[in-house]
Amino acid sequence: MPVQKDTYLSLSGLLKSKRVTLVAVSKTKPVPDIEEMYAMGQRDFGENYVQELVEKQALLPTDIQWHFIGHLQSNKVKYIAPFVHMIHGVDSLKLLQTINRQGAMQNRKISCLLQVHIAVEETKFGLDKTELMNLLQEISGEHPLEHVQICGLMGMASFSDDPQKVRAEFKKLKSLFDDVKEKFFYHDDQFSVLSMGMSGDYTIAIEEGSTMVRIGSLLFGSR
Repeated sequence: MPVQKDTYLSLSGLLKSKRVTLVAVSKTKPVPDIEEMYAMGQRDFGENYVQELVEKQALLPTDIQWHFIGHLQSNKVKYIAPFVHMIHGVDSLKLLQTINRQGAMQNRKISCLLQVHIAVEETKFGLDKTELMNLLQEISGEHPLEHVQICGLMGMASFSDDPQKVRAEFKKLKSLFDDVKEKFFYHDDQFSVLSMGMSGDYTIAIEEGSTMVRIGSLLFGSR
């Protein structure tokens, strides 16, 4: 299915007016589709698979900001560390430490979002509130990570037809984001990203305070 040009133009205009970053989820989509959306002005693209991301990055313009949005294994961080703009879904201290080591080897600071588990599905990844606070306490104390920039939090709501359930989960994440900001990042302007909302629920997410949405099927068609 071709890129949904009219949808992209209207959606990107809306999000820009609300100061919400649009990450176009281009996983499994061919390079020409990404080039088409790039030509319309899109610069943030999200990929789920390391090998696919590496291959596309080599073929596409260097000013694209690549977001890795899948579940990242520690042994694959080295492949994307030289160029990735932001790693979403970081859910363990071990993974953060690996990203930090690879950042040091590349002499760059790698932006990351910490993933919080807010949905009812047990299959989703993410930290609960206690785990999140413990992790932040660890890296803000005696073990700072000099090559990692914690830019915010991300979370995925339940796949549900009940908008109030979805809204409650987003509201919970926004409250946690505000709490974390106050406790750990009060003087850090870089901690500003609350990534929540996808094709099916982004409008609710924005109403509840999202600053970044990840949209795939609305822009590229169903997979």
